[in-house]
Amino acid sequence: MWQRRAFLRAAGAGFAATLLPRRVEALERSELVFASAIQKRAGGYAAALVSERGALIASINLPERGHDIAVSPATGQAVVFARQPGTFALVFDPGGAVAPRTLASSEGRHFFGHGAFSPDGRLLYATENDFEVARGVIGIYDVAGGYARISEFDTFGTGPHEMLLLPDGETLVVANGGIETHPDYGRAELNLATMDPSLAFIDRRSGDLVGQLRLDADLHQLSIRHLAVDHRDRVWFGCQFRGPAADRPQLVGYATRDGDIRLVELPAGPLAALRNYIGSVAVSADGRLVGVSSPEGNTILALDPDTGAVVATLGLENGCGIAPDRAGLLASSGTGHLAGLAGSAAPPTTFELNFDNHLRRLKPV
Repeated sequence: MWQRRAFLRAAGAGFAATLLPRRVEALERSELVFASAIQKRAGGYAAALVSERGALIASINLPERGHDIAVSPATGQAVVFARQPGTFALVFDPGGAVAPRTLASSEGRHFFGHGAFSPDGRLLYATENDFEVARGVIGIYDVAGGYARISEFDTFGTGPHEMLLLPDGETLVVANGGIETHPDYGRAELNLATMDPSLAFIDRRSGDLVGQLRLDADLHQLSIRHLAVDHRDRVWFGCQFRGPAADRPQLVGYATRDGDIRLVELPAGPLAALRNYIGSVAVSADGRLVGVSSPEGNTILALDPDTGAVVATLGLENGCGIAPDRAGLLASSGTGHLAGLAGSAAPPTTFELNFDNHLRRLKPV
């Protein structure tokens, strides 16, 4: 409780202090705005808003390291989730008009860093860990009721990570990474020999399993982690390999609602550059480019989703976050850099902060 009360005071002060009038203009005009969890160079953690022109618009303090940010399509409210196995999430208004609100995970649960809103913005869904039995769950929060946690669904797997609401507005797709963790052991992975990753399609109203897809059994150590949806409503996924370091399995693929799942055959050079680790997946605004990042390999790739061909490559030290901009993709790095690729006109920019794993486009959403 002490940490939560202290955080609420610090968060409100930090946001107000940096939301200056000249920077508020970026939220009011047509300029694109992006959000990311960050690590401050002087120490500590925050979430930050930055513009496509390279301006720091605002920041809001976090008690610990954040991971990803979910944005309500109805209200524009945003929620930054703690990095696994964190137990907080912070709701904030990018415009600064509403005071931030801190959420705490339920007893016996922790957040996995990702979430999604319902189309009308009334519900927030979050991937969570029922850690005593290694069961993935989706926590359900009532937005109008002060983000009270009102229910949960099974994810039908272990170690759920990213979750998206599909364009039908009714189906949640969850990347079950297949890795068992427990907060008593930090981020240690406890079941690498018996991993069982999957993609689960779940009815967001009933919690029923619509369908579940797995890769071949000999790829059971290929943890499915991050997701994006292309112009044909295919779910693209990126994996992190937990098998022998000398192996080079394919890491990127897509799945469909009719039960197809397949890996894309990346050429040997780009595949090796990814170093068995995909940190983020995103699609361009028109859905015709798929971006994948590897902070381990300091590499960002843009793929043609119709052919699987690599159409652009960006070398970016500790580059992980990716988001669509007007014409291509914008990437962020753990060394404070923003850079565009695949048609983006964004100028390279360096900030006095370190971006964390994910970059989210806020405006327009």
